[in-house]
Amino acid sequence: MSVTDREAGPLAQSAAGSAAGSAAPGRILVPYGQGRIRGLDADELGAHGAAMDRLVALGLPVVPGLTVPAGAAASLCGTDTAEAAVELVEQLSGRHIGDPARPLLLRLSASAPTEIAGLPPDLACLGVTPAGADDLCAVIGRADALYDVWATTVRMIAEYALDVPGAVLDDALLDTPGPQERVAALLSLVAEHGSRPFPDDPAQQLALAARALLARWDSPRARRSRRSQRLPAELAVALHVQALRIGPADHSGYGTAVSRDPETGRLSPQGFFFRGVRRSAPPPHTGGEPLDRLAGGTALLEHSLLTLERHLRAPVSVDFEVRDDEISLLAASAQLRPPLRASVCLAADLARDGAIGRDEAVRRITPAQVQELLHPQLRLTGGEELLVKGLPASPGAATGAVVLSSERALELAADGTQVVLVAAETTPADVPGMLASVAVLTGSGGIASHAAVVARGAGKPAVCGAEGLRVDVAAGTVRFGERVVREGDPVSLDGRTGAVYAGTLSVSVAGPPPELSTLLEWADGTRRLGVRVNADTAAEVDTALALGAEGVGLCRTEHQFLGERLPLIRRVLLAADPAARDEALSALERAQHEDFSALLAAVGSRPVTVRLLDAPLHEFLPAPGQALDAAEEHRAAALREANPMLGLRGVRLALLHERLYPAQAEALFTAWAEIAATGFRPELEVMIPLVSLPEELAAAAAYVRGAADAVAARTGVEVPYRLGTMIETPRAALLAGELAEHAEFFSFGTNDLTQLTYGFSRDDVERQVLANYQERGFLTASPFARLDPHGVGALIALAVERAREVRPGIKLGVCGEHGGDPESIAFCDGLGLDYVSCSAHRVPVARMAAAHSALRERYDDSGSAR
Repeated sequence: MSVTDREAGPLAQSAAGSAAGSAAPGRILVPYGQGRIRGLDADELGAHGAAMDRLVALGLPVVPGLTVPAGAAASLCGTDTAEAAVELVEQLSGRHIGDPARPLLLRLSASAPTEIAGLPPDLACLGVTPAGADDLCAVIGRADALYDVWATTVRMIAEYALDVPGAVLDDALLDTPGPQERVAALLSLVAEHGSRPFPDDPAQQLALAARALLARWDSPRARRSRRSQRLPAELAVALHVQALRIGPADHSGYGTAVSRDPETGRLSPQGFFFRGVRRSAPPPHTGGEPLDRLAGGTALLEHSLLTLERHLRAPVSVDFEVRDDEISLLAASAQLRPPLRASVCLAADLARDGAIGRDEAVRRITPAQVQELLHPQLRLTGGEELLVKGLPASPGAATGAVVLSSERALELAADGTQVVLVAAETTPADVPGMLASVAVLTGSGGIASHAAVVARGAGKPAVCGAEGLRVDVAAGTVRFGERVVREGDPVSLDGRTGAVYAGTLSVSVAGPPPELSTLLEWADGTRRLGVRVNADTAAEVDTALALGAEGVGLCRTEHQFLGERLPLIRRVLLAADPAARDEALSALERAQHEDFSALLAAVGSRPVTVRLLDAPLHEFLPAPGQALDAAEEHRAAALREANPMLGLRGVRLALLHERLYPAQAEALFTAWAEIAATGFRPELEVMIPLVSLPEELAAAAAYVRGAADAVAARTGVEVPYRLGTMIETPRAALLAGELAEHAEFFSFGTNDLTQLTYGFSRDDVERQVLANYQERGFLTASPFARLDPHGVGALIALAVERAREVRPGIKLGVCGEHGGDPESIAFCDGLGLDYVSCSAHRVPVARMAAAHSALRERYDDSGSAR
């Protein structure tokens, strides 16, 4: 028994013997397309055989060929079966081996029941002989195209089927670089060292090739590979014999293509084409010629790809051959990781063609994929220098020069320089610089911090809570651990992962295909939950409406006093006497009237929820040493608090400054009356923040009603509005029934409600505590990013129940950042809330998430409608 016989194993020997002795060889040969007819599946046909069966059933052109099923694969090592296989392939292809006019060779390949790594390489050019090689080369027009592949085949057969030691083959090939010389050397080595000379007969060559493939498959290395993939070491493979039709290089070749352009997502074959004889799988998508150089064009290839997409319902990839300007498919499969744009366009195309329903098209695209399409991404190669990893506070990616102050950001941005604002933390005074920057990086704060909220509202990437970041403004440096970056040095930031890299990296351009808008429109027809935007200016409203927002769920009036208008609110807070305060309030009212007029005009006749001032004092008071004079510094010092997030803010401040909310409300109602005169009628909702006592809400409501009466008396217009409150303290949630006696709507401020329920500081705890808690398995996600259903969610559920008991028609929404998180949205939908509100650039994500939530309720696990 030879070494090869031993490697082939007892299965090969017994099967080869039984093939000749008990069954007609032709009966075990399965032409492509007949496997299913014979009741065979991928276990017997292999993944390739099953795929070719599908292609034939779809009426697509395939390379003529046959399968020897896995259970009988070893029989191909016998000459009788090999002769029958040669005759059958000749019949299928309409060509004959040795015919000089229409030459034919064979290719042998193997496949397992599923796609796996470690399969033996294809063996091509079976049937060629030294005497006929020159004629074949003359037909092809390129000698190396034949000899290079032929040498590879002879090399493997020599080692694995004819007992030539691999070391002898390797030594000889080192001294013969040319493909034609390699073939001659290999044939000589086989004659000298092999168990027999290399045969000229095509059937004998095929039998030896089968023996070589099976020996390679049964080798110790191949068995180890299967074990590493958790596959049975004895896993059987099917063998496939294909026609290799030879033709002129100008009209022949092979290639690989995908169905869709990765940049646009549209149906358009993309790939490369190689002239000559295919050795094995086509090379990677480099080095070939573009598909538009295919002889005969790409029309037939495009038809095949379109047919496959409709069948597989996925972007597809194919291997193909071209002979005499005709395309035949060698392999086809769904792309494992198709480009996102391709998936979006295909989902819309399939639904428009009626291949799938609109619901299924919507379900194919996840909210996370919507977000990925809306924001640019860094193109990483693996060699980047990571400076720091922080919290992913606002998605997107950008690269720019480091600046350490808002003033410097404005100065450089005015000259067209892209800058990244780096700070220990940001304040309202930094907002102009933040808006001028392409990205923001802070050493403190979390995903609900000032920097994060402003960046998300502006659609700019941000990383917050970057541990180890130290800013030295005087020295003009930023220290990342031991690494020092100077102001002006470039950095690149990924707001989706929280990574910050040194240098200028390539950034992909954001821009979803138009088909995403189609899918989102279909999602709107599916979802029950409304989607609004957290927006404070007309520009933000315009952006959000273009992204599909149905109105404004939260206008934070304190954000209208950022930047240049910061002194207006400071004058109110730091007024030396009632007269000064009244004067400051008048200025505030005029500014608010201007802002509200622009905001309401942008909103049109949609809903708009305006939250009256909720200004944590530390965000609006001057920092120590920055007051206008000593008296103002003294007053500011008297107002500074140890824990300002739990101090004099929201309704508490309004009850101490009794003209504050009336001034805001009069400005708002006056602006509404003026906008109504133009034909728009915004659905106005006025919200009181940070309520814990029903008495607080009643008192503040009286301020608002008084302002409405004053405007009606002055203008003759009775402004229609709802009055409600933000539920952001646990006590407010528990007393929701009593609060509902005074409120027509609730909006759950889940950022503060999470902070106060856990006792976590939303500015500090994420970096210092939550990362550790997630590593230890205490939490699966930050409760500021994903709504906690057991604690905070339980409070919301209780509040919903108690509020509806008192006021069944009360309007309920969520306006914290959870309003843009898909899992949180599903929770809100399950509670029957009316809407969620989120930052503008998360609106499409929320629309898709709300649709997915509705579809999950509509469909059971089997995918059928309930």
